[in-house]
Amino acid sequence: MNQTAVDLNGSGLTCDIVGLVARSSALVTVSPQAVERARQAWEVARDVADRQPVYGRTTGVGANRNVAIEDDDAHGLRLLRSHAGGAGPLLAAETVRAMLVVRLNQIAAGGSGVDPGVLGALADAINRWAIPPIPVYGAIGTGDLTALAATALCLIGERPWQGGAAGPNFPLRPSDALAFISSNAATLGESALACRDVTELLRAAIPVAGLSLLAVRGSLEAFAAPVHEACPHPGQRRVAEAMRGLVTEVVPARIQDPYGYRAFPQVHGPAVDVTEHAEGIVTREINAAAENPLVDVANRTVWHNGNFHTAYVGLALDAVRAAIFQTAALSAARLGTLVEPAFTGLDAFQAAPGEPGSGVMILEYVAHSAIADIRRLAAPAALGSAVLSRGVEEHAGFSTQSARATTDVITAFRTALACELVAAVRALRMQGRVPPGRIGEVYAQAADALDPAVEDRPLDTDIATAADLLARIAPYGSY
Repeated sequence: MNQTAVDLNGSGLTCDIVGLVARSSALVTVSPQAVERARQAWEVARDVADRQPVYGRTTGVGANRNVAIEDDDAHGLRLLRSHAGGAGPLLAAETVRAMLVVRLNQIAAGGSGVDPGVLGALADAINRWAIPPIPVYGAIGTGDLTALAATALCLIGERPWQGGAAGPNFPLRPSDALAFISSNAATLGESALACRDVTELLRAAIPVAGLSLLAVRGSLEAFAAPVHEACPHPGQRRVAEAMRGLVTEVVPARIQDPYGYRAFPQVHGPAVDVTEHAEGIVTREINAAAENPLVDVANRTVWHNGNFHTAYVGLALDAVRAAIFQTAALSAARLGTLVEPAFTGLDAFQAAPGEPGSGVMILEYVAHSAIADIRRLAAPAALGSAVLSRGVEEHAGFSTQSARATTDVITAFRTALACELVAAVRALRMQGRVPPGRIGEVYAQAADALDPAVEDRPLDTDIATAADLLARIAPYGSY
């Protein structure tokens, strides 16, 4: 059986590729050009450090930036040991693997000045599924120092890999310590996974809403091309077009529908737009040599700078979460119509005929419970700041917390959409209606997977099954 191989060269890395490697057995290779680029940067960094002060190489860090360092080896080890001080539960394995992919690609871009041999060591760790144990707490958006210091201690054999795995043992030079850990690779890796997952759910939401539209005999008028040409926001137009391509035959039961249907493109469209914006920012960052100091091979110098600050990422993900809350709220509104006889023609809560049952009543509670978490997590992380290291590091964007909140929002959003999908499919099935065309293909997949029984019973398995279905039906909502 052939395994997918991904060649990393410092450019061309995408959120989808990060997800592929982090979550599958895809193998990683490093291009010779990337190794040579890193080698040149390494040589320039050592040369410059022989001629002038270089932050972290010949000086201390943070408020100790003016302290000259004479023993490079002792300083580098002290730096790694003192900064590997994270706390809390460990990050998920896929998040750590995403971090390794991103850091490898950043070093391959040239600019860090780290020993090029570390590229092969990181690739080896990824390919062996060797996971450094990384605690959740430790970063605030200005460098994942605790995560990468812990990784470095695993690489040099001072700390065991998670679960006692047989990981690579690489003699990372102590003089390269700061150059290796001065990165936001963990935050960016989690952000890349989040962008990929949000995009998938936003696409899945379109066929889910389409099934609900059919179940309540809604109108396609609100999705007509002239409507969206009159107010041509890109995401809005694409969402309406995707719905028109899915649902082609429906006889409306009313002159106009509630907002959950009529304003779906106008609410879902912004989520599409801000997610694409965020993905563009994250993609730019994971292919950048955002190092401090930045090694400039062409001019044989280094530049002390602020590219470690990920304000762009944090602000973009803050906007994503706010937009997801808006479109998730519309999903709950549609779910409310699916339990209402006036909209479905069924008994209240889609109860079994002839029974005073509760049917799918509980789905609304579950959906609103999930959406309450989205609302809580949508608070902008960028509204926080911090003054650290004796006042010389006087700002933080908390992009790390923004990425983590987005990861949690994804779980809640998936649950809310799953509740709507269960109710929409059940309504159509109880109505005895099989939709035609492409939306019919979505219905067939969902109806085949979901339990057809309508008597009162636990719906937790149905919700879990529907949540798993979202990835399969997402391509039908491609915009």
